[in-house]
Amino acid sequence: MQFKKVTHVIFDLDGTLIESESIYEKIIDDIAKLYGKRYTEECQHKVLGTREPDTAKIVVQELGLPITPEEFLVLFRKNQETELAQTEMLPGAKELVTHLHKKGIPIAVATSASEKATQIKSKNHQDVFKLFHHIVCGSSDPAVKNGKPAPDIFLVCASRFSDNPNPSDCLVFEDAPSGIRGALSAGMQAVMVPEPHISEELRKPATLVLDSLTQFKPELFGLPAME
Repeated sequence: MQFKKVTHVIFDLDGTLIESESIYEKIIDDIAKLYGKRYTEECQHKVLGTREPDTAKIVVQELGLPITPEEFLVLFRKNQETELAQTEMLPGAKELVTHLHKKGIPIAVATSASEKATQIKSKNHQDVFKLFHHIVCGSSDPAVKNGKPAPDIFLVCASRFSDNPNPSDCLVFEDAPSGIRGALSAGMQAVMVPEPHISEELRKPATLVLDSLTQFKPELFGLPAME
C-alpha cells in the first residue's frame, strides 16, 4: 500500500500514548455501581474518544443513571484526581515521540480530555510531554467546537504548529474509531492502534492498523527511520 509523505505528527493521548482507558473504565464503573448499574462494553464503545461533557451525557443516558450529566461530571472529575496520576506510557510511545523530536519533526497532542485531566496524567512523564510543540485539550479548549468524530480538534491542532501545515501533511495516531474518523475527515492520514475488542469493521477506515506503536515504521510516511 502507498502512503503519502508527511511532515507533522499528531498523537491522541488516552489509549495511544498512555494506558488510561482501564482507569477511565474503573472511574465510570465505580460511579455506575453507586446506582446499582454496570458500565457495559456497549457503552464503553460509545464513550471512546469523546469529550467529558459528551461522556457524561452518554453514560447517564445509556445506563439510565438517576443523576444529571452535570452531577455525573462532578463525581467523574473528583475521581480523576486520585486515579489518573497512576498512568503508564504504552509500549513504543516514549521511543517514537523521542525519535521524532530528535529528528526535528514537529509533534503535538490532540486529546478529548480537559487540560486539568491531561496535566494529572502527564505529570509523571514530563520528560516525554515537554517534547511536544503544543497540546490541544478538547474538553476545555474553546476553539474545539465539536468533539471527535468531528475534525475540529485535528484542524485546530494542525493550525497551532508554527508553520501552519496543510492537514494532508499531518499524520495522526489514534486508538478510537471516532478519532480515526475525525482525522480522516480533517484530510489527514490516520494510524490506528486499537484495543483488541475493536471490531474489524471499525478498523477498516484507518490508513494503517498496528497492534502497538513498537511496530510503526516512520519511513513508510517519509519520516526518518528509527535508529
